Amino acid sequence: MAEKLLKTHNPKNNKTMNIKPLADRVLILPAKAEEKTVGGIIIPDTAKEKPLKGEVVAVGNGTKDEEMVLKVGDQVLYGKYSGTEIEVADEKYLIMRQSDVLAVLG
Repeated sequence: MAEKLLKTHNPKNNKTMNIKPLADRVLILPAKAEEKTVGGIIIPDTAKEKPLKGEVVAVGNGTKDEEMVLKVGDQVLYGKYSGTEIEVADEKYLIMRQSDVLAVLG
């Protein structure tokens, strides 16, 4: 069984922190926003679209009503306003319910 924890190291206080989503929640690392258009125009930070896909980095155990079908490493699509943004060690993540994930990319 794959490890379901996100281990992070905080250089400020030299401590390692584990994040394990509870129940049917998953932790997702969003894909980076596009820097350029197809035509080569550079997009400023204020005009960038929020990415709608990312990689699952940690998963909960599921609930008695809903088993966890996502696994660490899955590339997924999610809704524009899904999840809660958290920042760990200068990296932004989204934590959301498995039901907020729209699709798994193959």
